[in-house]
Amino acid sequence: MLATERDALWGLTVSTVGYEEIAPGDVYPTRGHADGYYFDTKKGRVLNEYQLLYLTEGEGEFESANQRLTRIKEGDLFLLFPGEWHTYHPLSTRGWKSYWIGFKGRNVDDRVRAGFLSPKKPIYHVGFSSAIVNLYGEAMQTAREEAAYSQQTLAGIVNHLVGLMYSLERNRELSKDLGHVDMVNRARLRIRESLESDLTIQQVAEEMGISYSNFRKLFKEFTGIAPAMYQQELRLQRAKELLSATNLSIKEIAYRLNFESPDYFSSKFKSKTGRKPTDFRLEMQ
Repeated sequence: MLATERDALWGLTVSTVGYEEIAPGDVYPTRGHADGYYFDTKKGRVLNEYQLLYLTEGEGEFESANQRLTRIKEGDLFLLFPGEWHTYHPLSTRGWKSYWIGFKGRNVDDRVRAGFLSPKKPIYHVGFSSAIVNLYGEAMQTAREEAAYSQQTLAGIVNHLVGLMYSLERNRELSKDLGHVDMVNRARLRIRESLESDLTIQQVAEEMGISYSNFRKLFKEFTGIAPAMYQQELRLQRAKELLSATNLSIKEIAYRLNFESPDYFSSKFKSKTGRKPTDFRLEMQ
């Protein structure tokens, strides 16, 4: 697919998208394998872009500079990184059905720099997902139609794909221990219902029957945020409601939501919203 310099400014462009079926015993890669992307599986290759592949049937093997030879199977997504050697192929006894999409841009580079995506973890076990299949189908249809500004549509599809891949696997991993998931959900509800009390995170951990350190670790693993920060974020949200819907003073709101002092509350509020509580209240009037 063609992408202009203007398209690149959007932050993400797509170069190729497709689907293939490799029957057991078929030679791989096929000569029609995404023009310009044919490679010798024994030698491997290095691309100058990302590619995200999804197996809906079959089984194969994947290896990269950061990933030892690993079996991949239906329900797996694997991500290729620019500048990194890799190779992959279906098992001759199984074959496979797979979708692929190739892309590049600072949107994805930023996620790699932030540690959300890493060459050290290229394989994602998400299982069969009709939502992922539909997104690949939508991308192929968009590429075929080549309507004006299709690169922007494709960029949105890739962002959706990557986000869905990431969240599906995280939730799949967490759901292996339903007891922990239930505990974190109960803790979140307890914190949410006690914003105007002096409830501490240590007390929540005690109520859940778990040590504070383990509670903090599990809570952050599930939500992506530490429990104390979660509590503070909710209190700041509640502060916005009180500032816009009541005549309570800044001091009263600060102590009602159990901040250490009005100054501390004002500092945290400004850090979160970019405005002082008084300024926020004036804007809401």
